[in-house]
Amino acid sequence: MDLGLQDKVYVVTGASRGLGFAAARALTADGARVLLTGRRQDSLDAAVAALGGTDTPDSPAAALVADNNDPAAAEQVVATAVRRFGRLDGILISVGGPPAGPVLSTADETWRTSFETVFLGALRLARAAAAALTEGGVIAFVLSSSVREPIPGLGVSNGLRPGLAMAAKSLAGELGPRGIRVLGLLPARIDTDRVRELDALAPDPAAARAAASARIPLGRYGTAEEFGNVAAFALSPAASYLSGLMIPVDGGAMHAL
Repeated sequence: MDLGLQDKVYVVTGASRGLGFAAARALTADGARVLLTGRRQDSLDAAVAALGGTDTPDSPAAALVADNNDPAAAEQVVATAVRRFGRLDGILISVGGPPAGPVLSTADETWRTSFETVFLGALRLARAAAAALTEGGVIAFVLSSSVREPIPGLGVSNGLRPGLAMAAKSLAGELGPRGIRVLGLLPARIDTDRVRELDALAPDPAAARAAASARIPLGRYGTAEEFGNVAAFALSPAASYLSGLMIPVDGGAMHAL
């Protein structure tokens, strides 16, 4: 199936590793060009090199150091993509997970900082992208299964991500008349550094992983590549009539419809 990604241009934030990098790899493998953003130049350089990026104008990948917590970052990211590749067709907004911990013992400052990065930082990027996108453009948020079901021990994620999902749903209504799609992706137990870090919080990480795998109908954690393939399809012209929905990438783990 031709996803129609040849020479399309996307921004992928948080793309130096994990889910963001997997999405960038899937996009470039099908002919898209991608601006990767993250907070560390060395990690971004390694990611671009892994995608075959070069300093030439026809490079499939380029990088920009940007922190979603910086109010100026969103405009800079979008402007850089347009300047580097001459256009923008979509953005995948992937932010790091907020600190673990229960609601009752999470300090106010953690909530404020997480709101800036997870929620407000993501909305800034969406607004900046919306101003640059034309008909056929797409904005996708990498959220979490906590949008639909709370995850024990992740009080901040449980609090912020459902609100961001509803903001994305509202954006789909606002941008739909311009032909711009808005989506959310809801990964659950995908085998990334972040999930391994969460498993490591348990007294017996191996037992925690085994128990979590047993609760997934497919019986295993997903791979970053599997998530990346879903993200590439959702961002592609092949998904041109999908908007305003949240797409679980969870192996059947979530019980909610």
